[in-house]
Amino acid sequence: MGDKNNFGKLLSRQTINKHMLEVILILLILVMSVTTYGFFTVGNLLNILRNMSFQGCIAFGMTLVIISGEIDLSIGSTVALSGVITALVSGGLARAGIMPMEIAVVLGMLLSIIVCALFGAFNGWLLTRFRMPSFIITLAMMNVMYGITAIISHGFPVVTLPGWYNVIGAGRIGGIIPIPALVLVVVFIFNFIILNYTKTGRSVYAAGGNADAARLSGINVAKVKMFVMINVQICAALAGIMVSSQVMSGSSTFGRGWEMTAISSVIIGGASLSGGIGRVSRTFVGLIFLGVIINGMTLLNVNEYAQYVVRGMLILLAVLINTVQSRRKS
Repeated sequence: MGDKNNFGKLLSRQTINKHMLEVILILLILVMSVTTYGFFTVGNLLNILRNMSFQGCIAFGMTLVIISGEIDLSIGSTVALSGVITALVSGGLARAGIMPMEIAVVLGMLLSIIVCALFGAFNGWLLTRFRMPSFIITLAMMNVMYGITAIISHGFPVVTLPGWYNVIGAGRIGGIIPIPALVLVVVFIFNFIILNYTKTGRSVYAAGGNADAARLSGINVAKVKMFVMINVQICAALAGIMVSSQVMSGSSTFGRGWEMTAISSVIIGGASLSGGIGRVSRTFVGLIFLGVIINGMTLLNVNEYAQYVVRGMLILLAVLINTVQSRRKS
């Protein structure tokens, strides 16, 4: 009987450790619901979901990048570039009389996704061909892409977009469910399936855990890392389309600092910057965690600069908890 009790306690402790983030999130929601007026309402919860949709799409792509042992700091500039390209193509084709703006914007969206994917391929090529650190590559490309965006937009917002385009970033189905939230779910499902049910997903874990061992086992590590770098850029391009749709313009100021929010969600979700560890589902929990924190602080009128302090401390705490748990497992 005593052995069963000890086993139950051990199992309970392991379960709590495994789902520590979820436990903290539930407690946080309960505290916010009691202390913050208007927090636990359908309207506010949907607002949290809509607000986290933009960075959330990027976070899911970033999860694969970090699991593979790499990082991408350029995705904030990708958001801006995507929105500007969409608006410029939409207005340019309409002014040239080639097609109405309502149709031209669709080509603009497709072109923005293709261009951003090509930037991802270029990052992946530098990474795999010359073995350059992804941190340095994407840090440099962050500035390159920002500069290109500012040049082609002349430093001003581009507002040549049709009226229906606003539905993508600000529309709601049935007047209730935000369309960006549906896009977030689709991106989540795609990356979840890739990571958990495909050979590519298993290769991502292998490449991040031990690249040399992965090569010896026949995995094309270069191809895997090329894929994750392209994938995260496409996710960022989708986020750029949504944010430009929400404000009905493309601007070089969009997406500034979003890379930190995306990386924070992944790290809080338990992924390791060393690679080989992480899950898209846990990133989703980390994303919700950050969304609840930010929304709660906004409702409580917490100073904007103090919010940065809280976010930074959360990242440190998440890394500390993950490190301690990893040592205990070892």
